[in-house]
Amino acid sequence: MPLSAPLLADPVDAALAARYGAADAPRAILHNAVIDGLLAHRSVRSYRDDPLPEALIETLVAAAQSAPSSSNLQLCSVVAVQDPARKAELAALAGHQAHIEQAPLLLAWTADLARAHAIAGDADAPVEGFSYLESFLAASVDAALAAQNVVVAAESLGLGTVFIGGLRNRPEEVAALLDLPPQSAALFGLLVGWPDEPASAAVKPRLPQAAVLHHERYRLDQSEAWHAYDTTSRAFQQSQGQEPVGWIAQLLRRGHSAASLNGRHRLGDALRILGFGLR
Repeated sequence: MPLSAPLLADPVDAALAARYGAADAPRAILHNAVIDGLLAHRSVRSYRDDPLPEALIETLVAAAQSAPSSSNLQLCSVVAVQDPARKAELAALAGHQAHIEQAPLLLAWTADLARAHAIAGDADAPVEGFSYLESFLAASVDAALAAQNVVVAAESLGLGTVFIGGLRNRPEEVAALLDLPPQSAALFGLLVGWPDEPASAAVKPRLPQAAVLHHERYRLDQSEAWHAYDTTSRAFQQSQGQEPVGWIAQLLRRGHSAASLNGRHRLGDALRILGFGLR
């Protein structure tokens, strides 16, 4: 059956130009309302204090559970946090990010092998397979796919979102605050709320497809694309009132040393303390 989506052929279409920069936008893409919404995604770090709709959390979790799950094992869970005091504690643990306190809802996504261990315990069954890195990785992928479904669902309702990787800065303390059982760890948070429009961030450009799309075999001759994107990033940063350091400098800064990981260099040790085998 032929695709019914119309072909968007103008390389300087506003959505594609915002996502890639006009010079690096694809020449043509298929598009519909879903794709248009995905292209318009932006991270929101300023929220109004308007109440969230009734049944929103249940709606978002239904969207999350509609995501694929590795072997249908469903190895992730989510903790919905709305209590201001608890959000303030999480904000402190995640590097004092003020928007965590401002947003009305934080969803903490967990790699959850605790449920699998409990089921195996009820069945008096062995759990050796859950002590391997593969099981933690499958749980992490499940959580990421579920959370991305929530982003799409929330944005379709006019809400804003932003991921919070800072929950991994101090994983044991986050686990204690959320009362997570052994074999469960918070991988990241996701804030949800009504965007404060005057302060909302613009769509952030991404690498040109020439740097990420490989046909048949990977190729590393991407230098031209990297540097073109670095120029685009500098212009975007300047337009947002940020220091125009570019993308390459940001990447190199993060990879420079263990200290640049903000405590996450000990994540493997922390996960073992929380009960994960990672063999």
